[in-house]
This record gives sequence, C-alpha cells and structure tokens, in this order.
Amino acid sequence: MTRRILHLRTVTGPGGGPEKTILNSPRYIGDGYEMRLGYLRPHDDPQYDLPDRAAALGVTLLDFPETGALDFRALKRISAEIGDFRPHLIHAHDYKTNLLSVVFGKWHRVPVVTTVHGYVTRSARLNRYYAIDRFSLRWMKYVIAVSEDIRSQVLKFGVRADRCTVVPNAIDSDTFQPRNNKSLAKQQLGISEHGLVVGAVGRLSEEKGFDLLIRAVDRLHHEGHPIELIIVGEGPARDRLEREISMCMHPQQIRLLGHCADVMSIYDAMDVFALSSLREGLPNVLLEALAMQIPIVATRIAGIPNVVDDGQSGLLVPPGDEAALAAAIRRLLVDEQLRERVAAAGRNCAVERFSFRKRMETIRAIYDRVLGEPPK
Repeated sequence: MTRRILHLRTVTGPGGGPEKTILNSPRYIGDGYEMRLGYLRPHDDPQYDLPDRAAALGVTLLDFPETGALDFRALKRISAEIGDFRPHLIHAHDYKTNLLSVVFGKWHRVPVVTTVHGYVTRSARLNRYYAIDRFSLRWMKYVIAVSEDIRSQVLKFGVRADRCTVVPNAIDSDTFQPRNNKSLAKQQLGISEHGLVVGAVGRLSEEKGFDLLIRAVDRLHHEGHPIELIIVGEGPARDRLEREISMCMHPQQIRLLGHCADVMSIYDAMDVFALSSLREGLPNVLLEALAMQIPIVATRIAGIPNVVDDGQSGLLVPPGDEAALAAAIRRLLVDEQLRERVAAAGRNCAVERFSFRKRMETIRAIYDRVLGEPPK
C-alpha cells in the first residue's frame, strides 16, 4: 500500500531554507510513500518561482494563490485537494498551515504532523500568530523540531515529550560540494582572483544581522584589509542596508547581489562564509557552506553550536558583537592554513552528520509511527 503525504506551507517570493528541505523530500522518502507539496502564496507575487523549481526536480506541486490573509476560495481548493488526493497524513510547516491542517485534518479525518522551523521573524502581528501556533501544536500527532532549543520551546507550549523530536535540516552533499573553480567564480563577479571574499546568504531582514556584518567588514577596511563582501538575498531591510553601505569606507567593495538562482556559483567565489544572525533555527545556508568546504564564521545561537565545533569546523562569536565578528573574519582571512583546516572539517561534518538521505529515513520512521507500521 502506498501512503500519501500532503505537505502544506505558506510562502512569499522564492521562500527560504525550508523550501530546499521540502522540495527535496519526495526524492528521498523511498518506496511506499507518495508526496505532494501544497503552497499558499500571494496571488500577485512576482518572485514566486516554486513551480519551476519543483518541475525541475520532478516533484508534484499544488499552487494555492491567495488574495488576502483569509481567502475562502483558496481554502476551498485546499479542502478539495485533500478530498481528491485522500492523504493518509498532512505535514504542515508554519503557523498558518499548522492551524489550517488541524482544521482540515479534523474535517477529513486525517492525522497531522508539523515541522517547526523556528520563530525568528518578530513583529506584533507575528507574535499574535505565534500565540495561535501554540494552540495548534497541541493538536498535532507529532511535532518535528529542527534544533534542540526549538524542541525545548515547543515542550513549554504543552506538547508532550513523546510526540516531539529533533530532526535537523540536512544537505544534499553530492550537489553541494567544492568545485575548485574559485578564480573563475570571482572573475564572473568582477573580483580579482587574488582578492579575498567574505560572503553571506539569507533574507534581508533584521534578524539576519547583516548590518553588523557590513560594519564588521568596514572595520576591516579601516584596518587596511582589501576584502570584498557579497550578500545574496532579498527582503524588507534592503533600503536600510544600502544606506549602511553608503556610509562605509569602501562602499564599492560591499555588494547586495539580490536573489540568485545559481547560488552555488556565488559560494564558489567565497573565501569565508559569515552567518551574523541574531535569531535562527538551523539555517540551511550554513549546511550548504559547510558542504561546499567554505570556512565558517557564525553566531553562537540556537542549533548552530551543535553543528559548528568552535575552532575546529568553524569559528563562533556572540550574537550582536560586531567587534568579535570582525576579529573572527580577520583571523580566517590572514591564516590560510586555518581556513583550509576548518573548511575540510566543515565538509566532513556536513557529509557525516547532515546527510539528506539519513534525515528522510528518520522522517519516514516518524510517519510509520504515526500511521502504524506499514504492512510487510
């Protein structure tokens, strides 16, 4: 018997790290399971590209455009899809689809699980939504947390410990691996092959701390280090970050590249990857950079210390500490042997501990637990 799983997720633009995990899940779940991915998104979103990305992977994606926060036509389409697909399980991925999945699960008599990717973006409105999420999580058959600190938070919401476990994000280390074309990658970005490049990838939003990273690199410019900073991503903080850059000593050496479809070519150009976040779950971009064998500087928050062994597979700094961030980047830039050592250890960590295939074996075991062991 083939067991059918319907994933539901709300997204804007190209989405974020969770999209990489969700889109790859059907390819690795194995025989006996069929998955469909359903996305709720603004109907007029020009950056929404998930249907193309799903098609490239051979994944069935269901598109639910919305004209507002509560579009009854979109909800009706979701309910119709559940009736047509008849999933054995609904897997939700955010506060909105958590609530909708609980409601639809009761209506269609389908059990529901969720993955909690983290509560990193903050606003008065989102805090109200997160309060609703606390209610929804208690009705889940199972809750998956991407890091231990998120699991601790979820347990405080009243979720039973035997219904919640940590399953970290993972990486396709066959796709994300060093390609030894750093000189060409730098040339394509207009950077000298001998220049040193600090890179970052993420949504341009307050919690990513890119303003701290920009100021840290500006410190290094004032010290005489001729480095380039490139940041990949789009988001609401772009205007503020552009103003920050304009006040730097060498603004032409700090660039916001926007959304890049081929982010691997940008990774290829990096000599150091910097993650300056103030709040995170377990960011996929960190795992990608590790797998690409790029030396890491990251903030000591959430699940990151469980991934990066400070001084071995990367360097960790306190969140919000601009001086410490600058010092760690400097330490890697001036010591080529250190860069090579931590980069090799980081690649080994990504391959040995965060394999996507191993992750999906764990997810499959959770599905089997919720639905009962499949017939032999």
